[in-house]
Amino acid sequence: MRHILGISAFYHDSAAALLRDGTIVAAAQEERFSRKKNDERFPARAIEFCLKHAGFNAAQLDAVVFYDKPITKFARMLESYLAVAPFGFATFPRVIPTWLGEKLNLRKTIRDELPGLRKDCQVLFTEHHHAHAASAFHPSPFDEAAILTVDGVGEWATTTIGRGKGDSIEMLTELRFPHSIGLLYSAFTAYCGFPINSGEYKLMGLAPYGEPKFVRAIYEHLIDVKPDGSFWLNLDYFDFLRSFRMANEKFHALFGGPPREPGAPVEQRHMDVARSIQVVTEEIMLKLARHTRELTGLPNLCMAGGVALNCVANGLILRERIFERLWIQPAAGDAGGALGAAMAVAADVRRRKDGSASEESASSRRRLQSQTDSMHGSLLGPEFTPSEIEAVLKSHRAVYQRLDDSALLRRTVELLQQEKVIGWVQGRMEFGPRALGNRSILGDPRSIKMQSVMNLKVKFRESFRPFAPIVLRDRAADYFEMDCDSPYMLLVAPVRESLRKPVAGSATGLDRLKQLRSTIPAVTHVDFSARIQTVDDTRNPRLHALLKLWEQATGCAVLVNTSFNVRGEPIVCTPDDAYRCFVNTAMDYLVIGNFLLERFAQPQQPVATTFERVLD
Repeated sequence: MRHILGISAFYHDSAAALLRDGTIVAAAQEERFSRKKNDERFPARAIEFCLKHAGFNAAQLDAVVFYDKPITKFARMLESYLAVAPFGFATFPRVIPTWLGEKLNLRKTIRDELPGLRKDCQVLFTEHHHAHAASAFHPSPFDEAAILTVDGVGEWATTTIGRGKGDSIEMLTELRFPHSIGLLYSAFTAYCGFPINSGEYKLMGLAPYGEPKFVRAIYEHLIDVKPDGSFWLNLDYFDFLRSFRMANEKFHALFGGPPREPGAPVEQRHMDVARSIQVVTEEIMLKLARHTRELTGLPNLCMAGGVALNCVANGLILRERIFERLWIQPAAGDAGGALGAAMAVAADVRRRKDGSASEESASSRRRLQSQTDSMHGSLLGPEFTPSEIEAVLKSHRAVYQRLDDSALLRRTVELLQQEKVIGWVQGRMEFGPRALGNRSILGDPRSIKMQSVMNLKVKFRESFRPFAPIVLRDRAADYFEMDCDSPYMLLVAPVRESLRKPVAGSATGLDRLKQLRSTIPAVTHVDFSARIQTVDDTRNPRLHALLKLWEQATGCAVLVNTSFNVRGEPIVCTPDDAYRCFVNTAMDYLVIGNFLLERFAQPQQPVATTFERVLD
C-alpha cells in the first residue's frame, strides 16, 4: 500500500492524516477548517486538504483506516446500558439513533463521503488504543520502547501498556471501562465549571492556586489505586453510565457543594479541588510509569492518549528518572488517532512484506532520522503562498508592509522589545492542540503585565491561565530545570532558582497571580513552573532565527508563545482566519508570512476597541 489515509471522527476532535510510502505527508483537525471547536463530524475538509497537499485524489488511495472499531464500541455501550437499566433510559433514545446511522455502518459512511474511492481500496479499522500506541511509537526516534496510553475510553480499554519494536507493537495489559483516569479527570473538570474535552487544560492551570485538601477524600471515596497503578472507580459517585452528567449529588457533597456554573467566580474550594485531582492524577501516572518500566524492562517510553497531554504529570515522570528518555505524541488525543491508525496499517504492511527483515528495516529508517522523530515538528497542516496571503489582505482592504526576511525579523524584535503583542503566522499549521510557533501569539516574557494583557485583551480568557515559554534548545537549561528536548510543549519543569524572585506577603488563591516570581514573569506560573517548548533550527528554522535575533538584542533566549485564537475558537488556519482574529482582539501587530500589519492602521477594528474600553 502506497497511500494510506487515517481518520478519526464522531467522538471528539475529528481529524485526517495521510501517509505516502509510510512517511507522514499531511495531518489536520477538522475544527481548523470548519471553525467549530472540537468538531467531531466526519473530517471532510481535513481529508480534502490532505489529498490536495499530496497532489492527488481519493481514487489514488490504497486504504482508508478508522481509528476505532465501531461495532465493539457499540457493543460496550449496549452492555453498559443493560448493566444500569432502567437508569440509562434518559440518554438511550438520544444516543442510539446516531449509532444506527453513519457510526455503525462506517464502511458505507466512508465510501459515501469519499465517492472517488476505488472498489479495491480497503476500508480498515484499528482498535482505539492500538491507534494511540502506534501514533506514539512509530513516529518516535526509538527502535524499541515501552508504550503507555491513557485516555477516557476507546472500545473498552482506558489504559494500556505495550512494547514497540521495529514495525511491531505488542499490547501487554489494559484497564477497562468504566475505570478511567480520563473520565475521572473530566468529572472534576465539569465540577469546576469547565467544558469536558477542552477544559482539562484549565483545570491543570488552576491547580497550583489551590491546596491538596481533598486528596484523602478522593482516595477514600472515589478511587482505589494499587501499587502498580491499576485502579477501580467507585461508581456510586459518578453518573456517566446513567446520564449526560459526569458526577452526581453524592460527588458534589463530597467537595462541599454544587458544581461551579460556567462563568461564575472561581472560589478557593474549586482551586483546592483542582489541585487535589491533579495530585492524584500525577501519583497514578507515576505508578503506571514505574509498572511499565518493570513490565517491559525498556529504557525509553512513548506516550499517547488524552491524559498524555497532562504536561505536569509528564514532567514528573521525566524528573523521577523512571525512563531514560520520554517521547509523547504531540497530537496525543483523538486527533492523533487518525495518524496512529494509518501508521499501524503501514507498519503491518511493511512487516508482512519484509518478514524477518522488518526489525532491521525499521531500525535503519529510524537511524536516518538522526535521533529525531518523524513528525516534522508536527507542522503538518496547510501553508499559504505570498500571493495567496496578499490576495486575502487586499480583500479586507488591509494596510500592510511587505518586508524581506531580514527586515521582517529585525522589525519583529523591535516591536517585541516595545512590549507589543504580535500574531505570528508562518509556514504549515500545527497538528495537535498546541501552537508551536506557526500559528502563535508572541510577547516579551520579561514584561510584568504581559500575562494579564494577553489573557484579558487578546485571548479573552480566564486570568489564571499560564502562558508557555519558547526557548532556544541550547539555552533551555539556563532557564529551566530540564536537560532534554521538549519540542512539542508537553513537559512542565521548574524555572531555575537563580531566576526566581522572593515572593513577598502571604497572598492566597488568585491573588497570587499579582506576585512577581522571576525575571521571566510572563511565563512563570504561581508554583514557579513553566510549560516549555524548545526550538532548534531543524524543526522550525524561522522561529529559531527570530529567537536568536531576540537573544542578541536583549540577552534573553525566551519568548511568550500562546496559540493564535480566542477562547471558544479553534487556532487560526488561513490568512483570513488570522486577519479576522487580529482585528477583533487587542493584539498590536500581525506578522503573516512576510507581511507586517499594525492593528490601528486597519480599516476595521470595532470589536477590539470595545473590548479595550471594557477591560481598561
